[in-house]
Amino acid sequence: MAEEGDNSQEKTEDPSQRKLEKAAEDGKVLTSKDMFVFTGLFVGLLMMFAVPTVIEPTLGRWAEFFSLEPGADLDVLITQRITLLIKTIIITGAFVGVPMMVVSVLTQAAVAGSLNFAPKAMAFKGNRINPLKGLQRMVSVKALVELGKASLKVVLLFSVAIAVLYDQAPKILQLPFRSLGEAVASAASMFPKILGALLVVLAVIALLDYMWQRHTHIKELKMSKQDQKDEFKQTDGSPEVKAKIRRMQMENSANAARQQTALNDVPSATAIITNPTHFAVALKYDVGSLEAPKILAMGRGKIAEMIIERGNDADVTIFQSPLLARALFFSGEIGREIPEMLYQAVAVVLAYIYRVDRGEDLERPDVELPEDMRFDEFGKPLMAGVGGFNA
Repeated sequence: MAEEGDNSQEKTEDPSQRKLEKAAEDGKVLTSKDMFVFTGLFVGLLMMFAVPTVIEPTLGRWAEFFSLEPGADLDVLITQRITLLIKTIIITGAFVGVPMMVVSVLTQAAVAGSLNFAPKAMAFKGNRINPLKGLQRMVSVKALVELGKASLKVVLLFSVAIAVLYDQAPKILQLPFRSLGEAVASAASMFPKILGALLVVLAVIALLDYMWQRHTHIKELKMSKQDQKDEFKQTDGSPEVKAKIRRMQMENSANAARQQTALNDVPSATAIITNPTHFAVALKYDVGSLEAPKILAMGRGKIAEMIIERGNDADVTIFQSPLLARALFFSGEIGREIPEMLYQAVAVVLAYIYRVDRGEDLERPDVELPEDMRFDEFGKPLMAGVGGFNA
């Protein structure tokens, strides 16, 4: 198996959806410059047919720049003309620029499949100003392909333009012998034909460029089988970790079921050690037995409350000792004898309970535990000298 991060494997697999999304976040999306050229010229051709509806009022407003009224204040007139000029420029720019901007956005959305805004793409990248990197890009295969495409476009567009002009040669040769109005009308009728022919060629070029760019884009994002495995681990988690989590979940579920079942044994307990309410451990010990005390039931939270409740109902003596309750909970098991390191502490507690149950009036004993049997409420060992009476 290849090591993680090994780039020696051949990248033969299509990019995953996560890889495509990450590339989009970095600004690496499918695009086609020739598609922008085609759609831009196509919209320009359509706008030519809309020009007559706005050309007349525009020319009329343009003529106002050169009209002077007798006795007019030149200072005021200059201000008015400048204001009118700015308005005309804004209106003309909006008429031309807004449609072109909308078409550009829609073109990119159509090519890439969706609109994408990538702030990362605007970040400074030092390799872009590296002369060596720039030289490598200039002599790369991609640069040669782009050069070939540009040369092919020039040849095709010039060939089509010359062919259309040759077809329209009789009309062109007659232009000097016609009136200005007729010449303008004749030229206006020829221009859409030339532009239309060029658009047909550009449409073919744009389609070919789109297919090439898509092929290149997918190829750059292809993944090796190891890349897919690594991505699977990052998104869905390592199989080993998932197996460990499932095992822990099964163990927790089994422990919860065992704790629930053990509640039935609480009434026969000798004593219940509590924390005072967060932890509860029910112990069973027969006086004179050679066996160590056994844990009948134990739990925390709601289970602890149920143990205490059932112990009260059965008149089982409850002894509060946070350190001992936590030690029994984190080191013992239901149905097993208590850990050997807790024999002394449990013996002190059971002896106290035995004598109290016989009617003796005794002072509550101090329960001492070994340092490595002192835990906090999360099961972490307590430092030497730290008190253990927290909940």
